[in-house]
This record gives sequence, C-alpha cells and structure tokens, in this order.
Amino acid sequence: MDILEYDRAAAYAYAKRWAYKRNPAFYDFSEIGGDCTNFASQCIYAGAGIMNYTPTYGWFYKSANDRTPSWTGVEYLYNFLVNNGGAGPFAEVVPLSELQVGDIVQLGRSTGDFYHSPVVVENRNGRILVAAHSYDAFNKPLSSYRFEQARGLHIIGVRK
Repeated sequence: MDILEYDRAAAYAYAKRWAYKRNPAFYDFSEIGGDCTNFASQCIYAGAGIMNYTPTYGWFYKSANDRTPSWTGVEYLYNFLVNNGGAGPFAEVVPLSELQVGDIVQLGRSTGDFYHSPVVVENRNGRILVAAHSYDAFNKPLSSYRFEQARGLHIIGVRK
C-alpha cells in the first residue's frame, strides 16, 4: 500500500479558514456533544485527502447520519489514527514537544478520559498554538487550556 505525505500546509490552511466558521459540507455538532473532533477530522482530511470507508472502524464522513465514530469522537479518533493499517491517515503518540503543524493534541482528565481534540497550528520552542471548534479558536496557546493530561498524535502519513 502506497504511503503519501501528509500535507501539513493544507491542514493549516483549512484550520485557519474554518476555525471561526462552519464548512457547510459538514454538520455542526456543537449543540449535540461538541464539534472539536469533527473539526479536527476536517483538518486532517484537508491534509490527507483520503478517507477510510471501513464500516464502524474506519474514518469517514458522508453526512451527519453516515459517518464513523472516529470522525467525531475523541477516543475513537485516537484509536483509528494509532491503529490504522488501512487507507487514510495514521499516527503515533509522541511527546507534545514533537508535534508539528496539522497534528492533534488530545486533552484529558487524570482518570484517562480524553475530551478535546485541538489541531496544532504552530509549535515553536515548545510553545504550542492550536485551532479548535466547540470553543472556537485559532492561534490559541495550548497553555491557556485547563487540563490534567495531554497526548500528542503525530500524523506520520497517509495510505492510499
């Protein structure tokens, strides 16, 4: 299976364009649990260009009612990215200091429950800036969030 480079510039451009707006091609989940992982998936898709149409365990969005849990769920996105051996983007967990533009930070409680998926738009000298939905933001310092733990998901590439 061919591995393509993840287009970080495209993920960044998407995040910048849609951080304070909603792309009408995607449902806005803000009022029913939050839109952060939906937005993160949209940014990843902008950089990857390939979805994984495997029912239930893949990563795709056709409509609000025809999508995988990984498109909108924090833990499901994590599970898809770090375990994906098929088509679409795949990632590894890395220290936050190693995150690059277009990667994902997931914020969680000390209990291990992760609840937010901001997109990295800058990581300079350990100062990470993110974009996010639910609480819309662009160039927001990660340090301004309140969280008990964070995990970094570095997108390695994209399989055709």
